[in-house]
Amino acid sequence: MDSSAATAEQCVRQVLVTNQLGLHARPASQIAREAQAFAAQIVIAGQGQSVDAKSILDILTLSAAMGSTLEIRASGADAAQAVDRLTELFAAKFGER
Repeated sequence: MDSSAATAEQCVRQVLVTNQLGLHARPASQIAREAQAFAAQIVIAGQGQSVDAKSILDILTLSAAMGSTLEIRASGADAAQAVDRLTELFAAKFGER
């Protein structure tokens, strides 16, 4: 058995975009900055595409408006922690009111 496959975690969670302006530049930069802190490979899927969560520009291409449902997918040793942290950002509306 391959030991790297045995230690790799995979985590998937759906999130709802609840801030009024959707995923504009400031939330995209928060997501990318937080995602870059993790070793896991992290993808955000929605609007018919999957993008690298560590890239601000990729996140912006989702054009996710308020009410959009997205899926955060991570794989790697710290995948669960990465998904938890990004889910917290969405739940907190990226600090917007």
